[in-house]
Amino acid sequence: MPGPYRPKPSFNKGRKPDPRLQKKDENELRINGDITAAQVRLVGDNVPEQGIYPLSKALAIADELELDLVEISAKAEPPVCKILDYQKYLYQQRKKAKEMKSNSAKVVIKEIRFGPNTDEHDFQFKLKHAMEFLQEGSKVKATIFFRGRSIMFKDQGEKQLLRFAVELEEYGRAENMPTLEGKRMHIIIAPVKKK
Repeated sequence: MPGPYRPKPSFNKGRKPDPRLQKKDENELRINGDITAAQVRLVGDNVPEQGIYPLSKALAIADELELDLVEISAKAEPPVCKILDYQKYLYQQRKKAKEMKSNSAKVVIKEIRFGPNTDEHDFQFKLKHAMEFLQEGSKVKATIFFRGRSIMFKDQGEKQLLRFAVELEEYGRAENMPTLEGKRMHIIIAPVKKK
């Protein structure tokens, strides 16, 4: 009969993880006690006199101002440091990154479909929609579907797409020539940037 359950002994009990094994983010800046250089170059508005200081003196100045000593350029000789509020700095960096992300243009592609034998009225109707999309700043993907034997009219479809691109020249420019993929032929028109 087996004896009572005994947990296996843990050899890591009470030990802290080895900091050398922990991966640091490449973009993460070293602050205060994490800075390893013997001397640092202090720059910035909070420094009484810019120049090269021993690390202990630089830390003392930062402590006196109740701010953090932040290594902003570790590769320089000696490393360049600033005295600032690190949490506030991180907040501003995140805010700036968020603004840049929101300002970056999101590409929207609107698709307009028609056949190789589309009549003039429908063509003009779809052209009008494409103009609106391009004025909004969206790209337009004009696609012609070939059903059944209509693939025999692929030259006619190509002419129609080229005409579509020429009619929209004032609002956008074609990114490529009409391309045939299976039973579909398409062309992408990007909006013209207004000056």
